[in-house]
Amino acid sequence: MAETTGAALPKGFRSAELGWTELHRIPRPPYRVPVIGDIWGADIRTPVQDSLRIGRRLGPIFRRKGFGKEIVFVWGAGLTAELADETRFAKHVGLGVANLRPVAGDGLFTAYNHEPNWQLAHDVLAPGFSREAMEGYHPMMLAVTERLMDRWDREEAAGRAVDVPGDMTKLTLETISRTGFGHDFGSFERSRPHPFVTAMVGALTHAQRRNVVPTPLAPLLLRGATRRNEADMAYLNRTVDSVVAARGGPGGEGDLLDRMLATAHPETGERLTPENIRRQVITFLIAGHETTSGALSFALHYLARHPDVAARARAEVDRVWGGAPRPGYDQVAKLRYVRRVLDESLRLWPTAPAFAREARRETVLGGVHPMRQGAWALVLTAMLHRDPDVWGADAERFDPDRFDAQAVRGRPAHTFKPFGTGARACIGRQFALHEATLVLGLLLRRYELRADPEYRLRVAERLTLMPAGLRLHLERRAPTTEAASVLDCPVAGTGD
Repeated sequence: MAETTGAALPKGFRSAELGWTELHRIPRPPYRVPVIGDIWGADIRTPVQDSLRIGRRLGPIFRRKGFGKEIVFVWGAGLTAELADETRFAKHVGLGVANLRPVAGDGLFTAYNHEPNWQLAHDVLAPGFSREAMEGYHPMMLAVTERLMDRWDREEAAGRAVDVPGDMTKLTLETISRTGFGHDFGSFERSRPHPFVTAMVGALTHAQRRNVVPTPLAPLLLRGATRRNEADMAYLNRTVDSVVAARGGPGGEGDLLDRMLATAHPETGERLTPENIRRQVITFLIAGHETTSGALSFALHYLARHPDVAARARAEVDRVWGGAPRPGYDQVAKLRYVRRVLDESLRLWPTAPAFAREARRETVLGGVHPMRQGAWALVLTAMLHRDPDVWGADAERFDPDRFDAQAVRGRPAHTFKPFGTGARACIGRQFALHEATLVLGLLLRRYELRADPEYRLRVAERLTLMPAGLRLHLERRAPTTEAASVLDCPVAGTGD
């Protein structure tokens, strides 16, 4: 956990204590037990939500220790803004992210800062997320969503509720695999998740579990889990190798895979190695669908729980898209209120719930906390998005109008970070936002969403966040004309 971009560090350090010269200034829970630390009573299945509860009590910077590992958490807006300063801080690869390196290696998400392939891959792939490229992906996004709606039509006709997280996972996996790599997993023809999804969830869950198990005891306590994880990683590798082999070399689809195979760095002439191409494809297939499926699932939950918000969003879709059967690329960005719904869902439950930052050199955080080079902290994004100094005393309330233009301009920078920060922020941000806005628009236009009145939001954690057990009932809408007057409805409602 102590990997850094700085100088070599003493062996044996595995905690955030390394580099925090005055750790005693940082609040911690009052009771600390030898060996166990201060995580007694914590739910190891939901460490993020447990840390949210601690953060509310201890304030904008706090620390927790368990089994010899001490982590400094930050969620205050001012401190986060400092950590976002690229001249002082850089991405830190630690905790569960480092646990994914056996399968993702030096891919874009898991590479250490000193490894050259992340910058090479970023420069080679960045044109794949240009406006021109995105416009080319749009028809495939439409086609995949239409397959989802065919499935939902059958479920609605049979009076069955739909499995929202399961179906959003199928949708986003097919979208990234087809637009990026020309591969069809056949997700909608399966009654169960594709084995790739099962292996991916297994790898993410294992990485999460490694965070909360004492390192010396991991070989014993996780023996069976480690064997399953090795099998999962082997399956992910085999699957990606077959996808790359099917392409047969450069000169194919002109998609992300073709760029990896055919494109040299514009300045150095370097190319990605076959091993790194595999790692980048795995990174995109996992990160490119897991977080977007979570974001869509949370947004659909809130739309079903707040029919007034859904009506306002649906009226916007009817007004902007009219009767066009397949909205064009430019029409998606015009769904400004739908995008606010998505942003507000990401505020409350950012599917990538934290990111780590490390000091590039000696510095002082907040004018109080000295940090040596390499010292790191975990920004708790889900708590940053609830900072009452930024979002108000009602920060837990769902309200898409927090993201109208005037409200956004009135907030300080670096207070909304669902995609990370800086040079290593998510390269696929615009892809994910376009896809999610398009999907929400299409689903709102076609269905009324009915929540189960007995359901209470439960959030599953596997490095990413996802609503657990969410099912919705659907009602097909009759073709409608414009309903612009609904756009003036106030947003109301509280709770989850």
